[in-house]
Amino acid sequence: MMSALLVYGGLFLSAFTSATLLPGSSEAVLAALIAAGNHDPRLLVLVATLGNVTGSLINWLLGLAIERFRHARWFPVSERDYLRACNWFSRFGLWVLLFAWLPVIGDPITLVAGAMRVRFVPFIILVTLGKAARYAMIAGAAGWVTGLFQ
Repeated sequence: MMSALLVYGGLFLSAFTSATLLPGSSEAVLAALIAAGNHDPRLLVLVATLGNVTGSLINWLLGLAIERFRHARWFPVSERDYLRACNWFSRFGLWVLLFAWLPVIGDPITLVAGAMRVRFVPFIILVTLGKAARYAMIAGAAGWVTGLFQ
C-alpha cells in the first residue's frame, strides 16, 4: 500500500513541478514506471495528467494576479516582453493551450492565459486534453519499447 502511494505520489509531484517554473522530468518518471510494469498504465497516465494540470492551474492563478505586480521594479519580465507574450497569445487564441505541454514555452503559455483572463473551464479542458494526449503517447511508446526487449 505504501509503495503504491509513494509511486503515484512521486509521479504526481514530478508532473506538478514539471508544469511550474520549477524543473521536473515527469516524462522520464512515467516512462520508467511503465517500463517497470508494476502499475496500471492508465492510472499512471491519469496521475501524471492530474499533477501536470494542477501545476498549470497554479501558473494560471499567478497570471490572474500578474497585473498587480508587473510594474514593480523586481518583476522578472520586462514590459516589452510581457506585452509581446500577451499579443502572441491574442494572435493564436485559446487553442494555443493545447500546446501547454511543450518544454520551455508551455509554462509561460499557462501564465499568460491567466494574465489574459482566459476563463477557467476552457483553460482546464484545453490544457488537460493536450497534457493527457502527451502522457498517453509517452506511456504507449514506453510500453512498446519495453515490449521489444521482452
